[in-house]
Amino acid sequence: MSEVILKPVKTPVSGEIHVPGDKSISHRSVMLASLAEGETTVTNFLDGEDCMRTVQAFQEMGVEIKKQNTTLTIQGNGIAGLKEPENPLYFGNSGTTARLMIGLLAGLPLFTTIYGDSSLSKRPMDRVIKPLRQMGAVIDGREKGSFIPLSLRGSKLQGIDYVMPLKSAQVKSAVLLAGLHAEGATKITERTKTRDHTENMLKAFGASIKTEGKQVTITNEKTLVATDVHVPGDISSAAFFIAAALIVPGSKLTLKNVGLNQTRTGIIDVLISMGANIQIRNKQTISGELLGDIIVSYSKLTGTTIGGEIIPRLIDEIPILALIATQAEGTTIIKDAKELRVKETDRIAAVDEVLSTLGATIEPTEDGMKIHGEAKLHGGKATSYHDHRIAMMAAIASLIAEDEVVIDDISSISISYPSFFEDLKKIK
Repeated sequence: MSEVILKPVKTPVSGEIHVPGDKSISHRSVMLASLAEGETTVTNFLDGEDCMRTVQAFQEMGVEIKKQNTTLTIQGNGIAGLKEPENPLYFGNSGTTARLMIGLLAGLPLFTTIYGDSSLSKRPMDRVIKPLRQMGAVIDGREKGSFIPLSLRGSKLQGIDYVMPLKSAQVKSAVLLAGLHAEGATKITERTKTRDHTENMLKAFGASIKTEGKQVTITNEKTLVATDVHVPGDISSAAFFIAAALIVPGSKLTLKNVGLNQTRTGIIDVLISMGANIQIRNKQTISGELLGDIIVSYSKLTGTTIGGEIIPRLIDEIPILALIATQAEGTTIIKDAKELRVKETDRIAAVDEVLSTLGATIEPTEDGMKIHGEAKLHGGKATSYHDHRIAMMAAIASLIAEDEVVIDDISSISISYPSFFEDLKKIK
């Protein structure tokens, strides 16, 4: 346990921050570079615990990966260069590693066993397993493969037409990665478009992939070829400092080189609709991903309703959005976000418990919550639930609390933002 005591800050936050590399893109860069032919250099890689689980998995399968600070050099030798791991692959708390690797491993000529920590072992995997079995994957595990540990006997896969029953970029990505090794075309149709980092990166590495609206098709016709990747700053990490600037009176903050992929910028759209003073400058596209600088100033906000198709574009930012909503005038309603119940923890229950403890008025619902605004946060003891996003939300709340906020355990923050408290000190 790693407890921290945070005292209120009565002065505006200001300055400039470079947030760490995007977690989703960092994972995918390692996976595709390891499957490709040739040497890939990945810059601004997020070296948090989750992404390092993906690195370690490929190292155990014989891929040479060298790390210097936040730069990786990956020597890919194609599928033929991968070897069967001698030991079970450990994914820690990383749901992205688990779900995407299940898709990737299902079609490789290898036998693998995967497992994770107690939290990951409770997260549902059947949403990935079901379409993969339709493709011919041979997978076994707890409750008929619903939970890890799992064993995968790599087999010849067949392409399928798959209509996504739920909004999940991880499921879509797992099926696409399986489709890389499948005979025939694999076609995925989404009802609501989810983050498309996997599609962007597959194109960059030369895969035979085509996107038309909410439908994406992949075949095994082309071999992946190494290409250098620059990882933009993670907007999910930037969201915490966007919140700090919005809710601490007099603040102005610049967040440099943040990823602005339109499947991820739902939080900016919602905040602007609430009255936030947010400007985007210096836009550019690198490695197929749009990035730019986000300038945020303290703003008087009004409550809103958040639901429907925008939810996949801000699902990871809902905890910090809930904190922002406690300072907005009126009531904010979050709905259609039942997926929060099966994240690192039940995030609906966790957000309710933490913010209520600190003095906010929250009404949890089955698929979201109602947040009553302009709450005075009095401080108190917050439980992190071993969830990095809950812990960082509580830390930002301490900036406007009347008394100190004690967070019981901040160790989970290293999963996505190892330098979080260093950056927090920079802007106070």
